[in-house]
Amino acid sequence: MSARTRTGKGSRLVARVTLATVLLAVTIPEARADDPAKILRAMADYTVAQKSFSATFESDVEVVTAELEKIQFSSSGKIQIARPDKLRISRTGGYTDVDLIYDGKTATIYGNNAKVYVQADLVGTVDQLIDLIQTRSSVAIPGADLLLTNAYDELMSNVVHAQHIGQGMVDGVECEHLAFRGVDVDWQIWIEAGARPLPRKYVITSKAVTGAPQYTLRIRDWKTDPVADADTFAFKPPAGLTKVDLQAGVMAEFDEIPPGAASGAKK
Repeated sequence: MSARTRTGKGSRLVARVTLATVLLAVTIPEARADDPAKILRAMADYTVAQKSFSATFESDVEVVTAELEKIQFSSSGKIQIARPDKLRISRTGGYTDVDLIYDGKTATIYGNNAKVYVQADLVGTVDQLIDLIQTRSSVAIPGADLLLTNAYDELMSNVVHAQHIGQGMVDGVECEHLAFRGVDVDWQIWIEAGARPLPRKYVITSKAVTGAPQYTLRIRDWKTDPVADADTFAFKPPAGLTKVDLQAGVMAEFDEIPPGAASGAKK
């Protein structure tokens, strides 16, 4: 074999190896920390580590009518928490004006438009309060799983597939965009990139419900400073409110979907 032939074959081999290397670089992303489970775990660990924080939020819940028309109901509010046993959530929308207050001993929910409030004695934690509300009433609290001390386990409990979609911007903040698929519910979450992996957007799709309605939660104005006002978690009944028993019929007054509306997106 001549030197020229060997050189030609060698050049073609180098070309093939180079092309394969280029194709491999194109088809396999650069190695980076994009494991969705790890990113979610980092968010959960960081959020739980904040012993006191506050944030504002906006939510949109879809319902599907009998005619398969999608209707959205919007609300906004504020959350304040001091772990392990103090919580206040205020939410106002077209059909709701409600406060949930927990001081570690008593849970109170009152609605300004309903003009009533309910109370339950509960010496415990925020986790126990959330469980109480969601098991003893028909009112779900989408997004409450983000507040739990075992948030990661709760979020991942029914996941069958997870993926890191990429980067995205939410309210001008660069985020890691993750998507999770479950048997009945799919959900997405946008987590702030960098040293503060806080949840910025959360979308729940109830695919087992006709029309696959969604619940969208945007969280803004995160502050991790201690809640300064000592009265934040103290309930003082405004004039004109009536105390009633904790019943499902009463609890419906506190839902963000008006009574009689079709089923919406819940998790």
